[in-house]
Amino acid sequence: MSKYLINTWEPETPTFWRAGGRDTANRNLWISIPALALAFAVWMVWSVVVVNLPAIGFQYSTNQLFWLTALPGLSGATLRIFYSFMVPIFGGRKWTTISTASLLIPAIGIGYAVQDVNTGFPTMLVLALLCGFGGGNFASSMANISFFFPKAQKGYALGMNAGLGNLGVSAVQFVVPLVITMGVFGTLGGEPQTAVKAGQATTLWLQNAGFIWVPFIAVSSLLAWFGMNDLASAKASFADQAVIFKRKHNWLMCWLYTGSFGSFIGYSAGFPLLIKTQFPDVNPLQYAFLGPLVGALARVAGGIIADKLGGARVTVWTFAGMILAVFGVLQFLPHDGVAGSFNGFFWMFMLLFAGTGVGNASTFRMIPVIFLTERQRAAAGQPKAVQEQAIIDANKEGAAVLGFTSAVAAYGAFFIPKSYGTSIALTGGPGAALWCFIGFYVSCIALTWWCYARKNAAMPC
Repeated sequence: MSKYLINTWEPETPTFWRAGGRDTANRNLWISIPALALAFAVWMVWSVVVVNLPAIGFQYSTNQLFWLTALPGLSGATLRIFYSFMVPIFGGRKWTTISTASLLIPAIGIGYAVQDVNTGFPTMLVLALLCGFGGGNFASSMANISFFFPKAQKGYALGMNAGLGNLGVSAVQFVVPLVITMGVFGTLGGEPQTAVKAGQATTLWLQNAGFIWVPFIAVSSLLAWFGMNDLASAKASFADQAVIFKRKHNWLMCWLYTGSFGSFIGYSAGFPLLIKTQFPDVNPLQYAFLGPLVGALARVAGGIIADKLGGARVTVWTFAGMILAVFGVLQFLPHDGVAGSFNGFFWMFMLLFAGTGVGNASTFRMIPVIFLTERQRAAAGQPKAVQEQAIIDANKEGAAVLGFTSAVAAYGAFFIPKSYGTSIALTGGPGAALWCFIGFYVSCIALTWWCYARKNAAMPC
């Protein structure tokens, strides 16, 4: 029997939790967070790389650049569907190690590919798709951490894991513009490229956008292997977990989490290129990292708030705030010959990112509560053994739903950037896409209020 396998795990029992359960859970959480942050960094690295490719001589069209920005979202979302079910099959420790180590493939690949301006577009497309490994990790990471914490602290735990993990998006958009300006790895990192921006020649090491993450990924993989645990009570086959596809609340929460996380990751992926197309005189990389940073920190706070006020109530008001923020963005965009206001556009987007962060936490707090309540209702009045099994089953279902909803929502990383591109191509601006987003948020408010937030809701949470 492996020393890393825990056979008895009862976080809902206060004595167990105080006697060592809390320390073990927190240790797994704090190893999980940096691994997830690196996953997000690799997933979103193209949002920064594409802005620099034309400057160093790559002859890609604007549409091709939007494809490179969007494809990691497509592959990451698809991988999440599979990653959602991996932790109960392989174990959290083993799968976190494997999935984190897999990030080395796209990180090293990008580092070599960008050094040759003759690298074909199909090769770049493959590397963009491989960055989806980072997107897939979120589903398994959140599912894994959900097993370790009691119901009363799931909002906190999931908010910390996802919120601080989401900082990887902000980190990549802050760190990469810095490290590509210097020879971090000396001769081992390859020769620099000459970039021409606004008629001025500068020296870049764009390969560092990939290489800079390699040592951190290696260390994080080792920490996961030697510091995390597998839970025997979390073991389940795919068939056991597939019951979620019959659960109504799984599909309802997919819709809501697409509104929150799908917005966060989609806006993060498209923000730099949107700034560049709408405000050409602004350097997008000076500002782009702030949006994901605000969203990630708001998610941490949102988890704590949702634990106190209830996930559904917070979700309703968050979507209302996001609608107002999008209205603000529309007002400050260039339109009808008016230049627009970057300052107004920027601050409205900061409010929008904050809303997505809080909404991410509040919707994810709803999921384990919904499934625990549902299973406990079914077991009410039954023998103690049946009630205990109901909690175990609820945790497994809730974890699978956390992963699956994150998979569906992650398609926002593809559709939002592509919606911008399509809207700009058809109408000359991104306004049409933003109006569609407003309509979607209205549907999210209606769904949350009717099913979860109103006075006589069937499943208040």
